[in-house]
Amino acid sequence: MDIREWLPRDKSDFEAVRKLSEFGNEELRDIIPELMEWLQDGNWPISKSVEDLLLRFGEELVPHIQNVFKTKDPQWEYFMLSGLDSRLPSRYLIGLKVDLERILKNPTKSELLEKLDEVIIPLLNKIQ
Repeated sequence: MDIREWLPRDKSDFEAVRKLSEFGNEELRDIIPELMEWLQDGNWPISKSVEDLLLRFGEELVPHIQNVFKTKDPQWEYFMLSGLDSRLPSRYLIGLKVDLERILKNPTKSELLEKLDEVIIPLLNKIQ
């Protein structure tokens, strides 16, 4: 069975997320990028459930979070910072410190408009 068959099909597909939670990390590891896409809008019903699933990976999430920063999608960045990142232990946030400081000190116009500083400052305080 291909694990991708169980990827959520819509923003309310709790059954898919429940089924994915039954798989081990080895099987889920390949679909982390696809799961991250379900965090593009923290208002989607399954967003928190997907966060719960992803949190199993801890430090392994750092490069995937950095990939979100590379998308230049400030809304996705906002929901990533205020959701998943805020729930990560500080020992993993250290791997994001350079990215967080860049956004804080040298934000793009869209990052300014999205007020990312409001969610970054508490994260940086958490790792000081």
